[in-house]
Amino acid sequence: MAAAPLYCVCRQPYDFNRFMIECDICKDWFHGSCVQVVEHHAADIDVYHCPNCEPIHGPSMMKKRNNWHRHDYTEPNDGTRPVQAGTAVFVQELQTRSFASGDEILVPMHGSQVTQCYLEREGFHYPIVVHDLDGLGLKLPPPLFSVSDVEHYVGANKVIDVIDVARQADSKLKLGEFVKYYYQPERSKVLNLISLEFSDTKMSNLVEVPEIARKMSWVENYWPDDSFFPKPFVQKYCLMGMKNSYTDFHIDFGGTSVWYHVLWGEKIFYLIKPTKANLALYESWSSSPNQSEIFFGDKVDKCYKCVVKQGTTIFLPTGWIHAVLTSQDSMAFGGNFLHNLNIGMQLRCYEMERRLKTPDLFKFPYFEAICWYVANNLLETLKELREDNCQPQGYLVDGVKALISSLKTWLRREVRECFEVPDNIRPSRLIKALTKEIRYLEDESNKAGKSQGSAEWPLARSSLEKGYQAQRAARRKLPSNLDVLELHTLEVLKRLEVGPLEEVKRPTSPSTADAIQGMLSMAGLLCQQASAGGDILQQHWWSSQGNSNSNSSSDTWDSSEPCSAPRSPEGEDGSLGEEYSYRESSLSPPLHPSKRHAPNPTPISNQATKGKRPKKGQATTKQRLGKIMKMSRHKGLFL
Repeated sequence: MAAAPLYCVCRQPYDFNRFMIECDICKDWFHGSCVQVVEHHAADIDVYHCPNCEPIHGPSMMKKRNNWHRHDYTEPNDGTRPVQAGTAVFVQELQTRSFASGDEILVPMHGSQVTQCYLEREGFHYPIVVHDLDGLGLKLPPPLFSVSDVEHYVGANKVIDVIDVARQADSKLKLGEFVKYYYQPERSKVLNLISLEFSDTKMSNLVEVPEIARKMSWVENYWPDDSFFPKPFVQKYCLMGMKNSYTDFHIDFGGTSVWYHVLWGEKIFYLIKPTKANLALYESWSSSPNQSEIFFGDKVDKCYKCVVKQGTTIFLPTGWIHAVLTSQDSMAFGGNFLHNLNIGMQLRCYEMERRLKTPDLFKFPYFEAICWYVANNLLETLKELREDNCQPQGYLVDGVKALISSLKTWLRREVRECFEVPDNIRPSRLIKALTKEIRYLEDESNKAGKSQGSAEWPLARSSLEKGYQAQRAARRKLPSNLDVLELHTLEVLKRLEVGPLEEVKRPTSPSTADAIQGMLSMAGLLCQQASAGGDILQQHWWSSQGNSNSNSSSDTWDSSEPCSAPRSPEGEDGSLGEEYSYRESSLSPPLHPSKRHAPNPTPISNQATKGKRPKKGQATTKQRLGKIMKMSRHKGLFL
């Protein structure tokens, strides 16, 4: 077997993970670290002379700059070529442009108000900005935390991806090299570091993700510990940008929602709503050959400017198109998370990435695999809600429908492409079961609609109202036979005007016989021959349940009625209302089976309780029936 060829002054074989440069004289290859050439500086070298050739042929020759508005600064400056994104001229022009104020779309909130209960009720469709971090659950280093401190905790030899902003080109270098360049008094280049994920480093202990991101994250709630696929780590990023760093318009991978916190410095976000029209324009712009020469903000109706200052946190919802300008040297922390609130939009963004042939490096790791895990868990959630006679939230139903459609598409291309179906999931059976649950919900909805007779459907409401109605509907349960029987008994006793513990002996009157017949009929759920009092009772019980038909849509931007403006959860007096500080565990995303507690014993089934097990402190069916019979005997009803 032939020996591997050796390169460089170190005479080592080729290493894919190390940057190398070719000598234009001897044609040998050298590791950049061995000849002191950093990758982003190599782009400025016109003719390279290695250490062996330099004494004879002289030093390497550098490229000559001819312009400040093109990625290739060697192009002639004849005024015929447009300005490209990220260049010095572009940044100057961007700072003089006028934009709509971010105050039109931002939802200002206190940290304690950003809860899962609030987002499930109001929806997560507009960016949220938080100035007061109390209650947000976000843990950060102090504002004096420096770039050198990052190097200390992460390690100087950590290989990172940086962006040469003027060329909008990626390059790799060690973190120690970036820090050294950062502290130079004069920088010939603007470098931007936006992809340092540090979950596996010592710095991870200094940062705690906001509680809302942890509670809603698919990875945190659904990713099993025994998964064959490696767990995605996308929740802890450190962003260190030099002044005038610019990231062009983009949607975060997989349509993930994002949290950003500016530790020091300042960031300027340019935000665009993810309407169908804007997403179509974005996809066309992203695939155009002259993308860098067109400012995407000029192609849409409205682009909003939002300045995020030191100490401020911002949450961007699914699918928002945004660009970022670093107006001064800055350090920020952030993370990405998938969740249940906007499943349809997340899937739409992922499919767009596929059409644009986005490299795997810039896509959410194992996106399809986590969707299968989520689908498996949502199936269990729908089954539990059906057994409890609870209506799932509208956003969840819409999300499952979108998920079913995508899973079917992925299943059809299994033969042609690499497939990410976990081993413990049977895809066809899972899709069939989810479809069955959705059909059941639709059938129940149709029955409910027919039962209303000729009553008109309510007018279209905003998605925020729909989310609130869906949440209330999810809490409602139909009364059991035993509930109706007990209430009817109490009503009869009240009508007889006898205290519940008084010993009374009287003959059975006709009205008493009617009451007995009513109670016995109530045991069959509905009163067959109800007395007048029984009619009043039954009407009062059912009228308290309400008739809300929540129909949430996953596509807020393209509904027939414009979205209502985002509103803050503060009360009229500016204080936080009770409904927003309230947290209900039933609204939290169900955990993966491997993370759940051991199941409760199987409940004893009977007709009156429909197989439900009484809650802690609640009387059993036998105890409640005994109580009703005892109360009735005291009244002389069964003498």
